[in-house]
Amino acid sequence: MIAAPATAPPAVLSFAASDPTGGAGIQADILTVASLGCHPLSVLTAITVQDTTGVEGVLPIDSGWVADQARALLEDMPVAAFKIGLLGSVEVIAAIAEVVADYPAIPLVLDPVLASGRGDQFADEEMIEAMIGLLLPQTTLITPNSLEARRLAQQLGVGEGHRREAGLADCARGLLDAGCEQVLVTGTHEGTAQVVNTLYGSHGVIRSDRWERLPGSYHGSGCTLASAVAAYLACGAEIGDAVQGAQEYTWRTLSAGYRPGMGQFIPDRLFWSREDEDDAADG
Repeated sequence: MIAAPATAPPAVLSFAASDPTGGAGIQADILTVASLGCHPLSVLTAITVQDTTGVEGVLPIDSGWVADQARALLEDMPVAAFKIGLLGSVEVIAAIAEVVADYPAIPLVLDPVLASGRGDQFADEEMIEAMIGLLLPQTTLITPNSLEARRLAQQLGVGEGHRREAGLADCARGLLDAGCEQVLVTGTHEGTAQVVNTLYGSHGVIRSDRWERLPGSYHGSGCTLASAVAAYLACGAEIGDAVQGAQEYTWRTLSAGYRPGMGQFIPDRLFWSREDEDDAADG
């Protein structure tokens, strides 16, 4: 007798660039989403030439192809959450915005990938303007690090006319006013003893979490966090619980991270499988 097919896990559709190192990009999204029990769907936005030390080139995918990839998937199967990463061009941003506009009930997590860890720039002012104008009003949660939050806020004019740099709370308020529902600002790049990540909503701070600052530099931590939030939302979690669970998962991937090349460490999204192997060996 043939067994009845298992119920499909919730699907998360990621729009992102390919990272041949497996550290970030679409590969990081796939590993994270699958590790958290969801089915990963992927739409490629760009091809990159990079290693663990930095990015040498980005080739955006034709925007029509980006839209066609997404439409084919969305017409074939239900999607429980969207995750957006590196976008590649203004045309790609516009194409994705048009696609997701047809699915307003699906939560959307936007990871605004503006530069690599080394400082390689992925988005110019025109792309940032398109991201703010076309994607932010459709975004459930945006997950900038503090550098990205300040750059986005600067584009929005937050803090203009003041002598000091805008605070992160002001940056978050600017992003909320631009149309997104929640903002998670991560503090890896801040000079604090612990990493402080703060979730903001329309009424202020929803939650603030502190994490041990780990040594080393990691490639793909932001992709991991945003994909993990999308996976938790796809499974039905409320935003606060999704953010907490995603932070816990991401911190564990970083604490178990490894350095396969000459550059940054890579998060171990399958840390739990290696823990099981260690337990079996000890047994």
